[in-house]
Formats: sequence, C-alpha cells, structure tokens
Amino acid sequence: MATKIDFSIKIIYTLFVGCLIPVYWKQYGPVNFLWFSDISMLLLVPALWLESRVLFSAAALSVVLFELLWNIDFFVRLFSGRNLIGLSSYMFDPTISLTVRALSLFHVWLPPLIIWYVYRLGYDSRGLALQIPFAWVVLLASYLFVKPSDNVNWVYGFGEKPQSRLPSLMFLFLLMLGFAVLVYLPSHLVLKKLFGD
Repeated sequence: MATKIDFSIKIIYTLFVGCLIPVYWKQYGPVNFLWFSDISMLLLVPALWLESRVLFSAAALSVVLFELLWNIDFFVRLFSGRNLIGLSSYMFDPTISLTVRALSLFHVWLPPLIIWYVYRLGYDSRGLALQIPFAWVVLLASYLFVKPSDNVNWVYGFGEKPQSRLPSLMFLFLLMLGFAVLVYLPSHLVLKKLFGD
C-alpha cells in the first residue's frame, strides 16, 4: 500500500522532537509537556508513522486555533514591538537561551503541517470523540499537578496571574466546557466541511 507521508518527513520530525524533549525538560521541567501545543507536537510522531487520520484530526482540533493566535501574537510583536495577548512573550525573554527559543519556533510550522496532513489523509470525525475527554484529563492534570503560578493551559485563569472572580474549581469546569463547546466543536464542524470524512 502506498504511503501518503514521505519517509524523510517522518525521520526529520522524529529527530526534531527527540532533540526538543531533553532541552525543554531541562529548561521548563516535565510539567511543560502538559501544554496542548507540546502534547500535539509529541502526538504527531505516532500520527506521522501510523499515518493516522484520527490522531491528525485530534491534533487539529486541539491546537490549530490556539497556534494561529500564538503566531499572530508572535509576528505582531516581532515586527511592531507591540504585545497583543502575551501567548508568545517568552520568545522575547532574553533570560531564555536562543536555542530554546529557536526550538520553540515549532509553533510557526506546526499548524500548517497538521492541516496539510489532515488535507492529505482526510478529516476523521472520531477526532472529536478522542480530543474532548483527552483534553479534560489534561486540564484536570494541569490543575492538580502544576503550580498556579505556572498556569498551564490557563486552568487558573486567562493570562499570567490566577483569576479570583470565580472559585477555582468552577473556573476549571467552565474552562473544560468552553474547550469542548467553543473550541473543539466549531473546529470540528469547519474541518469536517473542508476536509470531510
């Protein structure tokens, strides 16, 4: 059976992830790998090797919208110096090594890569049924195992500081609901229309 993903892409991507993991682990620690963008980056290794429609579809639901926001934030700051929403502010932090920040440029090419292979393989609606419960587990783990000051996946509030308007568990519940209803479901409908299954 002919493959739809070139072997060299699989090798290059796997080597890149293999280089990034120890660098990120040393710089940020293991909890950094709870960020949805990092999870999707890791998920693409088996997705590429298995040429899995469902894994690519779940990754598209998980991060494409947020990665687009990251890119807008990054390029606006890069070219104008203005900080829009702060998603990419660490890319301009001189206390973080240039090597780490260069590796973090995966945020730029990850969304096109995911969309390209969703286009090539087709969108699989099962990605929604996989992504929602998986995201809820990740959000719960981010809440239970990460310090509020790190605020991974914004489980303590939007922005750098934890929110204080709502009880923290209520905010977490609303966030979980929001990801499912406001991010994943609309993304699913758009991807299904564009790349059908």
